[in-house]
Amino acid sequence: MNAPFRAIRPPGEAASPVPPGATAFFHPEPPRRRARILPVFLPFLGCPGRCVYCAQPAATGTAPASLAEHLHALEATLDQARRSGAQPLELGFYGGTFTALPEPWPQRFLAAAARHRASGLVTRVRCSTRPDAVDPGLLARLGGPGPQGLDMIELGVQTFHGPALEASGRGYGPGEAHAACRAVRRAGLALGVQLLPGLPGHDPAHLEADVRAALEHEPEAVRLYPCVVLRGTPLAGALARGDYAPWPLEATVDALADALLALWARGVPAIRTGLAPEAGLGAHILAGPWHPALGQLARSLALFRHIHARAQALDRPPRTLVAPRRWRSDITGHQGALRPRYAALGLTLAFEDRPDFLLF
Repeated sequence: MNAPFRAIRPPGEAASPVPPGATAFFHPEPPRRRARILPVFLPFLGCPGRCVYCAQPAATGTAPASLAEHLHALEATLDQARRSGAQPLELGFYGGTFTALPEPWPQRFLAAAARHRASGLVTRVRCSTRPDAVDPGLLARLGGPGPQGLDMIELGVQTFHGPALEASGRGYGPGEAHAACRAVRRAGLALGVQLLPGLPGHDPAHLEADVRAALEHEPEAVRLYPCVVLRGTPLAGALARGDYAPWPLEATVDALADALLALWARGVPAIRTGLAPEAGLGAHILAGPWHPALGQLARSLALFRHIHARAQALDRPPRTLVAPRRWRSDITGHQGALRPRYAALGLTLAFEDRPDFLLF
């Protein structure tokens, strides 16, 4: 998944002096929206069925509850945040299929958010939903102009690969996934795309194609959730029968690193890589490429590959990499695992309080 170098300077960053014979560049990852997000998890609610990999209470750390209970908890949380003078936040509805909640529940949740927009507490509202639950009329009602509706929809596409969608029980195909992305954009809403590499019948080459397909729709952000086997799911039964084998961790990190480079080259951030380490999640994982530092593993390898490509493009092999001190852990890798790779390139590592990288 080769991608051109990004030469965009992050906002507010000014390059430091460059010594003679050195080449300077910035981290290839595009800047993310710096917003505090209050997640509201609605496990399984609105979902038309259960996908083979899904165990929302385990993945989100949220016990099932009624819509009325979730709304009451949200209103109490927002009221308390307003009274305490909390900083502005974005609201995110996750875990279920928000746009398929029974009427009038989507509007009730959005009305609760709207009451706190006027005070400046809530600045933006997003939700995650399925590609087959975003017809244009619905989007017009939920995402219309003014402070009452949604600002962003994250589509749980999971993959654009038809056989993997069918094997996972998603109930839609690649055509519907693409149409949903277009519908969100046409409705004037920001688009997020969630991908789930490693589904049954899905391999790293399919992830490469998935990233290209997602980028066709110019998403604001992408999430990458490699598939793990959670206790009590149909996928756990397939694992026990020998009908499913999850991706190994090393192969997953390798594929994710390439996916990150392709996203970064187009200025699209990956706002999440891997499941969040919710309390007790580990006890539910039977198999699969889960690691508490999966995001760093992939991001560090992607950065290494970017720097390696930069070094190879020079007229002569560089001997020193000077990196911003704030990126030290991403350069050296998790527990220093990438230090030998930089040494194999003949690079001595140095870290300074500077915004850009130097090779010389």
